[in-house]
Amino acid sequence: MRAFVLAALLPLTAFAADEQLIERGKYLARAADCVACHSIEGGAEYAGGLPLESPFGTIYGTNITPDKQYGIGEYSADDFYRAVAEGERRDGSKLYPAMPYTSYHLLKREDSDAIYAYLMSLEPIAKPSPQTDLSFPFNLRFGLSFWNMLYKNRVQLQPAEGKSEAWQRGQYLVEVLGHCGECHTPRNALGALQQDQRMQGAVLLGYEAPSLLADDLAARGWNPEDLATFLKYGISAQGSMFNEMYPVFHHSTQYLPQDDHQAMATYLLGDQPPEARQVASVALDKLDESAQQGRQQYLNLCAGCHGAEGEGIPHVAVAMAGNTTLRLSDSRNLLRVIDDGIKAQQFTGFERMQPMPGFSDTLDDTQMRDLLHYLRQTWGGLDAELSPQQVSQLRSEKGH
Repeated sequence: MRAFVLAALLPLTAFAADEQLIERGKYLARAADCVACHSIEGGAEYAGGLPLESPFGTIYGTNITPDKQYGIGEYSADDFYRAVAEGERRDGSKLYPAMPYTSYHLLKREDSDAIYAYLMSLEPIAKPSPQTDLSFPFNLRFGLSFWNMLYKNRVQLQPAEGKSEAWQRGQYLVEVLGHCGECHTPRNALGALQQDQRMQGAVLLGYEAPSLLADDLAARGWNPEDLATFLKYGISAQGSMFNEMYPVFHHSTQYLPQDDHQAMATYLLGDQPPEARQVASVALDKLDESAQQGRQQYLNLCAGCHGAEGEGIPHVAVAMAGNTTLRLSDSRNLLRVIDDGIKAQQFTGFERMQPMPGFSDTLDDTQMRDLLHYLRQTWGGLDAELSPQQVSQLRSEKGH
């Protein structure tokens, strides 16, 4: 009788273990932000189709549901690990490094297996992905063998000796699962990460993915508490996530436990973080002539939402005072936001940002220059000056 009971319980135990593995895989897939690149807005998660723009052409996120024809239904756990960590499909062909195997090569095998178990538990979606469209010679996949010999495993973790447990956990989340360096590190002419400038910032499609070095973060007003809040809620005293960071929040960081947010902030700012730099607002009569002219543009276009004195409106529009975008040494992101606008954004809890219109057709280069000077000198602690010609050049770089 006892043997019979034990035999009956074994399938239940195995089922519970499988459920735990799938649940862990779901968490890891969130932490690795898989859904952001393998889904399109309004489409089924992980069914692929998202166009990923690059200087070499358009690469499309693939279907990674367990569909046997169009997805990964024929993949074994070994096949999946090779694809994720080595950039190699089941048929042996090479993946383009838009798939961040250059960071994922450090992924723990047990984590890959958990993600695989989760993906294989999903409903198969029979949807083909569009064909990647790259210019010659980048459309020749065999060339990736030589690229991989040079660059595939160059991302390595710095020694963790003497670091806190939170720092070590954050390192794995930031450098491997979150693959933050793939966007925040500049690339060379062949699209490879320039490791000597790791996390020092890079330009993507006309926007700057800013430096994540501790001193640079602190110079823009970040401390560990606010950075952890930003990762959890998508918004903090320093502003809100937008552009390519909003999908990272929307699909990934908001779902992670608070310990993960704190670990990531600890890793980025260090166990002994530098002191966050505070910037006092500058009175109008202390600004240069261009910035004083920009005050009128601000009142005409911005003050209705962001406040006449930059105070913002809670749950509607971010404040200008303390805003980290105004403190970047490059005016690019601020200019692009003013030109392009931002769609309405849903954040965690009660936080929602109403849509911001773009003003590319409203402001000429001189007016834009004046508005940038007003914002950056008043609340950004910066006195750097731009010419209308430099503004025109920045505007022309959209999408590059």
